[in-house]
Amino acid sequence: MVTDEALIEAARAVRLNAYAPYSHFKVGAAVLTDTGRVYVGCNVENASFPLTVCAERTAIGSAVAAGETRIVKVAVITDTEPPASPCGACRQVIFEMGTEAAVIVASLNGHRHDTTIRALLPEGFDGSVLRR
Repeated sequence: MVTDEALIEAARAVRLNAYAPYSHFKVGAAVLTDTGRVYVGCNVENASFPLTVCAERTAIGSAVAAGETRIVKVAVITDTEPPASPCGACRQVIFEMGTEAAVIVASLNGHRHDTTIRALLPEGFDGSVLRR
């Protein structure tokens, strides 16, 4: 079983690989899937800012590329106080892969906030409205 601390540590380690030459705002994320596997990601900036990819979406993309589609927990770590919460786009992507996912936001100083994706994205958009 993967502990919260291990998930946070995985996010902390991958944060060091973030490509953030413009904002210098490095973010690491780790996702735990329903199979018990952990996937990590960091933010990747681009000079054309809208093309920047957040750490959460990078981690989820890695999980999907490995054949995983169900996220049960996400840890995100930043060097901010309070810890930075996932952006709106990341909230929607997390919701897509785990409507009941737990979310941990942590700082390098050891502060953390535990919540859920439903608390962060009440009434999230899901595929049920697309099915006819």
